[in-house]
Amino acid sequence: MSYQINDVCLKSYGAIGNFQCSHFSNINLIIGENGTGKTYFLKALYSMVRSLEEYKRGDDVKSLNDVLSEKLRWTFQIDKLGDMVTRSSMDSLVFDIRIGNIKAYYQFSQNTTNKVKNVTEPAIGKNGNSIFIPAKEVLSLFSIILKSREVDRVFGFDDTYYDLAKALRIAPSKGKNFSAFSNSRKIVSDVINGSVNYDEESGKWYYKNKKNQKFSIGATSEGVKKIAIMDRLLANGYLNPNSIIFIADIGAAVPPAAGGE
Repeated sequence: MSYQINDVCLKSYGAIGNFQCSHFSNINLIIGENGTGKTYFLKALYSMVRSLEEYKRGDDVKSLNDVLSEKLRWTFQIDKLGDMVTRSSMDSLVFDIRIGNIKAYYQFSQNTTNKVKNVTEPAIGKNGNSIFIPAKEVLSLFSIILKSREVDRVFGFDDTYYDLAKALRIAPSKGKNFSAFSNSRKIVSDVINGSVNYDEESGKWYYKNKKNQKFSIGATSEGVKKIAIMDRLLANGYLNPNSIIFIADIGAAVPPAAGGE
């Protein structure tokens, strides 16, 4: 089954007054001026995609309403869901999406507090593990992100950061990987001229070039850290062919010619 996004419709969704698109491909670029809602749109898509992936997974019996309501609150860092509705709009917020054969829809008003009121639940959830690569890099903030959510349980780093930190925490596996992923890892290694690894004992990330020289993650370029994240997710098996990758501010992920600064 294909899990490509086919159609999406948003109405009164924060800075997005009315948006509809049915022309998605395998790679899509969202281009616009600052403040037009590009990241907001990506987070809206990601929140639903991840909710559909967590819905009916394993022995979890939570409804899509419960999963989605929590995901929206922690992704958009809001006290009540109604704050997401366009302030000048008298209409309810609407989100409608089709991914392959899966259709999902939700709607709520400015008075909504903790639970999405109207949600259509598909018969099955979505396979795969999708991920959001935020504009700010996470490796230097790795332990802080995990502590803020798992210990302090406070707003600060939204679910795009927390989900990524959890995915990066998974150790690389030594089993067979998809051939396309193995080839991608070779390309990534050549691009960044080395690899970024996690030291379990110190709880810190470091960059090692192909001369086996080690650098602290703080002394490594932003581009290398962003690209290295993809290598880790390919290596530990978190991503698979059903995954959808969302990247905010993709220009910041372009690495320099050298591996360290």
